[in-house]
Amino acid sequence: MKNDFQNKTAVITGASSGIGEATARRLASAGLQVTLVARRVERLLKLKKEIEATGGKAKVIAADLSLEADRSRMFETVQAEGGADVLINNAGFGWYGYYNNMPWETAREMLEVNIGAAVHLTSLFLPEMQKRDRGHIINIGSISGSIPSQGIAIYSASKSFLDAFTTALYRETRGTKVHISVVRVGPVITEYCETALQHENGGHVPTERMGVTAEHVAQRIWQLLLHPKRVIYIPRWLSVTPWVELSFGWLEDWIGPLLLKRKQT
Repeated sequence: MKNDFQNKTAVITGASSGIGEATARRLASAGLQVTLVARRVERLLKLKKEIEATGGKAKVIAADLSLEADRSRMFETVQAEGGADVLINNAGFGWYGYYNNMPWETAREMLEVNIGAAVHLTSLFLPEMQKRDRGHIINIGSISGSIPSQGIAIYSASKSFLDAFTTALYRETRGTKVHISVVRVGPVITEYCETALQHENGGHVPTERMGVTAEHVAQRIWQLLLHPKRVIYIPRWLSVTPWVELSFGWLEDWIGPLLLKRKQT
């Protein structure tokens, strides 16, 4: 496969762990300069050092993506250094439990990180990509966006939003050299489940011991850059999920509440 990404720049949010970290390593190994964005600067610096030790190029921008000012500052920094050819909106976190037990501050932060950051950064980077007539924005979604499930009300809603947002932008940019994609992932073995527990009233996520590796997701993201399309599923067989909700949503209406009650107990 032809690699046209040598020396191009990819901005990756949520790069301090999980999918973001694995994707940064994969893209750096393919010759891209990766800009690592997250709050945990010590982790970003460690990752930068490891990437550079293997011949890759990396930069670090510490930012709290729940804050509009930090998002704007990050964009300005990237622009001052030449702009971005790829934007991967990966930053996000989850929470598991009954919505009525979810503190508003946790819900607000999730909306800002899972939705606000992706929408705001896209509004900043997309016009610059359109001016250059090249670029690719990838939003990291979830199958929960197609199957709203008990215990993850706000998380599911945030991923449904990303699905609709990506689809609309994909159709607006058709016929140009700017690509918009969403990656609908199933369970992935990352810190997601551990992080969900750290928030007030958060519970164990049922999929915490299941899933593919972050490295597998990173490889599929690299393939998506080489062969752009609107949506991919990871694993591929999860492409049936939209039909599952249409055909068997009634079953989850019955079983889902029982599973959540049992898990919380």
